[in-house]
Amino acid sequence: MGQQATPVRTAGLGKVIGPASTAVSAAAVLLPGGEEVSARRPSAVRATLMLRSLGRRLARAGRAEGLAVHAVHYRYRGWNGSEAHLAADAQWAADEVVRRYGDVPVCLVGVDMGGRAALRAGGHEAVNSVVALAPWLPEEDVAAPAEPVKQLVGRRVLIVHGTNDERTDPELSFRFAARAKKVNREVCRFEVHSDGHGLGGHRDEVASLAVDFMMGALYGHAVSRPVVDALAAPPPIGLRMPLAVGFGGSLRR
Repeated sequence: MGQQATPVRTAGLGKVIGPASTAVSAAAVLLPGGEEVSARRPSAVRATLMLRSLGRRLARAGRAEGLAVHAVHYRYRGWNGSEAHLAADAQWAADEVVRRYGDVPVCLVGVDMGGRAALRAGGHEAVNSVVALAPWLPEEDVAAPAEPVKQLVGRRVLIVHGTNDERTDPELSFRFAARAKKVNREVCRFEVHSDGHGLGGHRDEVASLAVDFMMGALYGHAVSRPVVDALAAPPPIGLRMPLAVGFGGSLRR
């Protein structure tokens, strides 16, 4: 008998998080973490657990405005070198948002390897903003091209990283942000002091920051003073902005 062909995998866009809006005016696309190399299918449970809380916060914040929040279901668990599967799936998701909702602005929100996917896919014409939380970025290698940044021109970009992250190197996200800032002034980066990879010690503050940033980027809402200062400050100040304990407690939505 001949060898069976490998089934073609397709990415997916999960159900709308929270009540569906009758008139969608913008979308937030959630990109879960992954692995550097893996041809296995992603764990849907793991992806849901990582982004469920943040997705609900984003959905609540944008419900009155007509925001649709979806999580991406990747084809593969791994980035897989030059295949960049997770970034390709992020691009597909932005295309799918346009197909479903028309010409609406998109914010890509990624964690871990999903943060790299969000940054890489940020050049999609529908994307106007990117949020990368504890992004996994490759070690700098003189023999390999640097992680690209020019695709982020014209987008508003927020990177958040815990200073005690032992899974993804916060110094690499700082260097990436510094290169991105040279071609795009609308880049800022916040440091969560003493927090680790999951940013669990300051989950509320990180979620509040992401909501504040996203609503400003997608809907033109006034953002908090720390975000204004971080975007305006020259490097390295605006790229090492400390996230204050209790951030978001006084923000009104």
